[in-house]
Amino acid sequence: MRQYATSIAAAMTLIACAPRPPIVFEEPVTPPARDTSAVVAEARGAVTPMSDERMTRAVPPVAPPPRAHRVAFTTGLKQPESVLHDADQDIYFVSNIQGPSAMKDGRGFIARVRPDGTIESTEWIASGKGDVTLNAPKGMAITGDTLWVTDIDVVRGFDRRTGAPVATIDLAPDGAVFLNDLVAAPNGALYITDTQILPDERGNVTHPGSDRLFRIGPDRVASIALSTDRFMRPNGIALDKRAERFLIVSFGGDTIFAWKPGSGNLETLGAGPGQFDGIEITDDGRVFITSQSTSSLWELRGDQLIERIVNLPGAADLGYDAKRRRLIVPLTGSNRVEMYEVP
Repeated sequence: MRQYATSIAAAMTLIACAPRPPIVFEEPVTPPARDTSAVVAEARGAVTPMSDERMTRAVPPVAPPPRAHRVAFTTGLKQPESVLHDADQDIYFVSNIQGPSAMKDGRGFIARVRPDGTIESTEWIASGKGDVTLNAPKGMAITGDTLWVTDIDVVRGFDRRTGAPVATIDLAPDGAVFLNDLVAAPNGALYITDTQILPDERGNVTHPGSDRLFRIGPDRVASIALSTDRFMRPNGIALDKRAERFLIVSFGGDTIFAWKPGSGNLETLGAGPGQFDGIEITDDGRVFITSQSTSSLWELRGDQLIERIVNLPGAADLGYDAKRRRLIVPLTGSNRVEMYEVP
């Protein structure tokens, strides 16, 4: 999700005006009762050296995680925002905004990219071609033979093999403003984040309503699944199949949430640098998150975030290729997509 790459990020920072807590990389530990004998000895000029055994306990060695490997990349795109792997066709769908991310300008398109990084079709689905309308496409999901795409305040459906338009579900009457990411539940229902930001032509951003999570049922009836400003501008969403819940990351805040359908409560899983965009859960349960504030990709282990890949400017809504066990990261401002194996 990128419009006015620099100005939106700055404006979002102003929205989330409360200072963010620092990144915590260790479990908070209650300190033991302080031994004052060394302080007294130091005051008397006779400090007792720390034993080798105590030094070993105080500074445990920490092994760095294995390095990620970039295996392919794609250039020649136009503000790529989201990537989705269609396992049946073994192809990557890439949504491209090509303009302001909240403007209905009819310039959006979806590309088909092969796993080796070559572009099979740049404007495979493109606004103005074959009765297609696409303004600023972002998140994508597949149910059956339909590719679903968020587009500002509507969700559009396309045949995932031919690209022909098959459905348009308008969420504007329900208060949708900035639909961002979406994911399919096992029963075919779609869950969609609404970041609820409204940028103007100068890049100034307003927040017209409460952050929302929408649901579109298998019958294509839309409803509001959850409305709460605890989200702090929700962005990426992923299905955690093992725990039967969804994980949602905050763009305006610094928090990773868990939510179960039907519940009005959000569970906090961890916090980090903020301006989170995409989130993916691999088939073995690992959780990866992109952050635009650090231009990097992070892995969530327990309640700790570990930075795994750096130098990813404009890292947006990443995808996951289970066949090759790789992450595919769109770099919106660089008009490219990069593919990584992360041990």
